[in-house]
Amino acid sequence: MTTASGSRGLILLAAGGTGGHLFPAQALAEVLIARGWRVDLVTDERGDRYGGRFPAEKMHIIPAATVRGGNPLTYLKTSWVLGIGVMRAWLLIGRLKPKVVVGFGGYPTLSPVIAASLPGFGGGGVKTIIHDQNAVMGRANRLLADRVDAVATSFPKVHMLGEKNAGKAVRTGAPVRAAVLDVVAPYDPPQPYGDFRLLVFGGSQGARIFSDVVPGAIARLDEAHRGRLVLVQQCREEDIERVRSAYEAIGIDAELAPFFSDLPQRIADAHLVVCRSGASTVAELAVIGRPAVLVPLPHAIDNDQLLNATALAQAKGGWLLPQPAFTPHRLAEELAARMDAPEMLANAAQAASAVGNPRAAETLADVVEALAEGRPMPAETAGASAA
Repeated sequence: MTTASGSRGLILLAAGGTGGHLFPAQALAEVLIARGWRVDLVTDERGDRYGGRFPAEKMHIIPAATVRGGNPLTYLKTSWVLGIGVMRAWLLIGRLKPKVVVGFGGYPTLSPVIAASLPGFGGGGVKTIIHDQNAVMGRANRLLADRVDAVATSFPKVHMLGEKNAGKAVRTGAPVRAAVLDVVAPYDPPQPYGDFRLLVFGGSQGARIFSDVVPGAIARLDEAHRGRLVLVQQCREEDIERVRSAYEAIGIDAELAPFFSDLPQRIADAHLVVCRSGASTVAELAVIGRPAVLVPLPHAIDNDQLLNATALAQAKGGWLLPQPAFTPHRLAEELAARMDAPEMLANAAQAASAVGNPRAAETLADVVEALAEGRPMPAETAGASAA
């Protein structure tokens, strides 16, 4: 972990243990540390694997559980775990005395944000803000929205925000890490009959459907198209050998791995990306400015990935392909059409770049500092509203 030497005080960040929550938290941490603040992180056990890369002085693991209804025993267990988490977070906040607690979604944010609002030595007077990366507010953030001082959003209109919380909403955009900003470069469209660099990934855990569908789609391309492909694909560990065998059978030498630590660079290198449409993914595609075929996760309760993908597709920065239509035959058609249309790809790259916000982390840091120092919110953050 990076040890900060900031003297302006401590900002406590709280995020679920997936890349979708941790990456925007990391982006804010990088800016705050550069401005002289100290940063600690509260997350769950999953966040441990990001520990070496997250620029916090300390990482605090707090028990968390998904809030579900239905089974009374499950509800009691969840309430017990949440109660323990709130008490531990209350004691932690009392010891650390942060200026602001910032939540980035996921159930591990519940305990520290709730604890910050409790009276006594562990809370009371600690300012709180949540940031939601999606076009629809997540369930954990909806549970917290009524009690925080500010709600930062990535989109100008946010579903599930609620009219009563619109007055505390500030639009900052979706923060992206320095590793993303470092690779921003003009799009270099594919040359006719030249290499075509295709990147396929499915989120921090990979996505099995890409392992099921993409090899069959590549096999359906004609020999001329297949011969141009330079393919990089993220696969689950258990899927790699079968995917590699499928590609070897059709003469494709693909680079396969369960995780790419340099994913922003690989996005920048790609002519086309095929991926899910989580908020961080869409934000990074837009800031880097690369065209994508977006396949939203279909089982998300609030359809957040569908709304994220729709926003980028409506801006003409990518193409929405719902999972029921994501078949080898359909994907082969999409790939062939894009490979034969470099101007279309260049236009989509430009459109994606136009909706990206490379200053989102800076803007969110401005908001956090305003809360910490009792100043009015930055004027440029006005405009978020309930959809």
